[in-house]
Amino acid sequence: MKGFHITITGTGYRFGNEFLKEGTKVKLIKEPDNKYDNEAIRVELSPLGTIGYVANSCKTVAGTCASAGRLYDKIGKKANAKIEMIIPGGAIAYVKFD
Repeated sequence: MKGFHITITGTGYRFGNEFLKEGTKVKLIKEPDNKYDNEAIRVELSPLGTIGYVANSCKTVAGTCASAGRLYDKIGKKANAKIEMIIPGGAIAYVKFD
């Protein structure tokens, strides 16, 4: 089984990232009708709902993490990820896929 590390960004616009913990599982949901990015992938955490997005810009993708565009065709409409590290303004998570 293969996977990618991703950057979760935009948490500051909603809840901040103080509540994020290493090991937390989040849901990734494609947003093909997003008016800003046709490869947008929303990040949700129950019961809060949307907590951010998978980074898709060279300005927001941390280090060697995969962008939303690179991940988009490798997952179905939804996928799961596990937070591995908290960073300023977001987190690094790991997504497994076949």
